[in-house]
Amino acid sequence: MAAVTSAQETTATHSPPSPTGSGRPRPRPARPARSRLSAWDRKYSPYLYISPFFILFAVVGLFPLAYTAWVAAHDWDLIMGQGEFIGVENFTHVLGQRDFWLALRNTLSIFVLSTGPQVVAAIIIAYMLDTHLRARTFWRMGVLLPYVVTPVAVALIFSNLFTERFGLVNSILEGIGIETIGWQSDVLPSHLAIATMVNFRWTGYNALIFLAAMQAVPRDLYEQAEIDGAGKVRQFLSVTVPMLKPTIIFVVITSTIGGLQIFDEPRMYDQYGRGGTDGQWQTMTIYLYELGWTRSDFGLASAVAVLLFLLIVAIGIVNFTITRRISDAEGGRTKTSKRSLRRGKAGTT
Repeated sequence: MAAVTSAQETTATHSPPSPTGSGRPRPRPARPARSRLSAWDRKYSPYLYISPFFILFAVVGLFPLAYTAWVAAHDWDLIMGQGEFIGVENFTHVLGQRDFWLALRNTLSIFVLSTGPQVVAAIIIAYMLDTHLRARTFWRMGVLLPYVVTPVAVALIFSNLFTERFGLVNSILEGIGIETIGWQSDVLPSHLAIATMVNFRWTGYNALIFLAAMQAVPRDLYEQAEIDGAGKVRQFLSVTVPMLKPTIIFVVITSTIGGLQIFDEPRMYDQYGRGGTDGQWQTMTIYLYELGWTRSDFGLASAVAVLLFLLIVAIGIVNFTITRRISDAEGGRTKTSKRSLRRGKAGTT
């Protein structure tokens, strides 16, 4: 009996005291305010750091786009302001006009004549600038000079060059016995002249972008290709072009956006700024400008702006898909050729 009592006393002595009188656990101590602020800082501060971009994009990008769609759904006059809601009536009216389809044809034609040759020429010029040239800095700065010239000055210079009666181009053609070309009266020659302005101004700018991307290509790839017996042309097609895939996609998309929004060059191509006597080179932006500021119909002008936005998105997606497939195909050929070369070397050893 005494032993049992002694054991109970020992257990009571060494057992930890109960947290509370009722046997429930003690509540955890509250975290200090500084610790909570530190946790909130780690969790929410990254969103605060990137928020200025999204706020600015919402203010200058999303809001104007949404407001343009809102104006396009109303009968909106420049003087009278907002009218009644008419839904898609502005869009159906614009799509039923001959001037809209002429402007769309001219825009796509000038875009095709300028964007494709511009990208190809920019890649070739960048490849030439990436070689061991004398006075490389001078040539690299020289290709950027046309971009520095204002679009109005470029348009004025080239409009004088392509004047039908007293232009320098037709004078040269007459001097060598070739019939003069109607650079302003005919459709295709006028598009070629405007595309020449665009290529003159933007080719050097895109060439510097491609040059920066080429300089990031590892030189070991060129050395390996040279050891494998590839010439300069083969190195360019099998090494340079596949490595430029992200840059090509970027340049094509930006050129698409700029080419479909072309305004300055066709606007300044003649003294009237209407896109020709019969709309030979009237682009979508000139047609939009005429609807909004000449006819004072903001509803129709906004409808054209929305349609132009959808056109840019559609062509941008098509360009992205085609460019990506071409680049993937070139990359697959490069990998296949490298594997075949390795297998051939392994077979000989």
